[in-house]
Amino acid sequence: MKVLVINSGSSSIKYQLFNMPEEKVICSGLIERIGLEEGVVHYESETNSIKETITIKNHKIGLEKVVSLLLDDKVGVLKSTEEIEVVGHRVVHGGSAFTKTTVITEEVKTQIEDLFSLAPQHNPANLEGIKVAEAIFKKAKQVAVFDTAFHQSIPEKAYTYAIPKQFLKENKIRLYGFHGTSHKYVSEKANDYLQTKKSKIITVHLGNGCSISAIENGQSIDHSLGFGPVTGLVMGTRCGDIDHTLIFYLINTLGYDADKVNSLLQKESGMFGLTGYSDLRDIEAEAAKGNEDCLLALDINTYRIKKYIGSYIAAMNGVDAIVFTAGIGENSSLIREKVCTDLEFFGISLDIEKNNVRAKELTKISTNDSKVTLLVIPTNEELEIAKQSYKL
Repeated sequence: MKVLVINSGSSSIKYQLFNMPEEKVICSGLIERIGLEEGVVHYESETNSIKETITIKNHKIGLEKVVSLLLDDKVGVLKSTEEIEVVGHRVVHGGSAFTKTTVITEEVKTQIEDLFSLAPQHNPANLEGIKVAEAIFKKAKQVAVFDTAFHQSIPEKAYTYAIPKQFLKENKIRLYGFHGTSHKYVSEKANDYLQTKKSKIITVHLGNGCSISAIENGQSIDHSLGFGPVTGLVMGTRCGDIDHTLIFYLINTLGYDADKVNSLLQKESGMFGLTGYSDLRDIEAEAAKGNEDCLLALDINTYRIKKYIGSYIAAMNGVDAIVFTAGIGENSSLIREKVCTDLEFFGISLDIEKNNVRAKELTKISTNDSKVTLLVIPTNEELEIAKQSYKL
């Protein structure tokens, strides 16, 4: 069975075409820097490798580019769209309606749309991918794999907000958590490496969107993102944790309306708000030149991650391994070094030489005498989505 996986992020689209159940990758690629002046298209098969710089204004244009590559006479791997039997889609917010992988119907699409306000940078892009795929791959089953599903194991004491309890009962307002497909995949890989399922693991997913999870014995027990994907760590354009009083100050004193505040915190804050850049590669390059805003932003970013690591060690009464993953987690040795420095009290010791890597496979970066194992594990949300879609 040929399964095409479409993973639409806030500023990127990852895609892979699999033969299942062999898990053989037919081709894969990435559309990145969507919405910026210079987007980048990556495409790779057994016989071809392409990298192209073009303007990609939105996700629809990016997805259309993916399909044109798949069907291209020279580099494509498909003769017809009818060869695709299943299209698996990453959907960020499933709310309380979706706790498992689901075949997409008109009702499912309506429910995904109803959740736009909770994941405005993601669910619209996810739904756009579904609609484009439906129009192109007309005979394929469309399947949704929800980021929130893995975090259904988070206990009530961790997912409940200290607001009047009727909001939880009547409106389902609670912590949901995100990036669940990634956290599930890398935590299972870490358990395989540790040769145990009785483990306490902290998984740190760092990309344009960022999150951190406490995972005990394979189950998510706490997570930094909440009702929507804005809280927790400092992200590319999202603010992470703030004092909510700020929202009322912006509205009541500075004259902002609610939509403007929402846009400010989701699209104009985070590393972009601190530096003018949303891509960490640009920020690290500027910091190397002595840019003070970028140097401070890196300190703010990594300080926040360290605080969460400390709190999750407390929540689990220990930790066996810390895993770095996703675009920044896998590729930025600087971020990993800044996060792991001065954590000796917890038995965390980074090997600087081992850390100097852009990880293409599971890599141990802790010293041999470190009590806590530090790992870089490339995430493969696409494979996890393919497995769940095929299983369904």
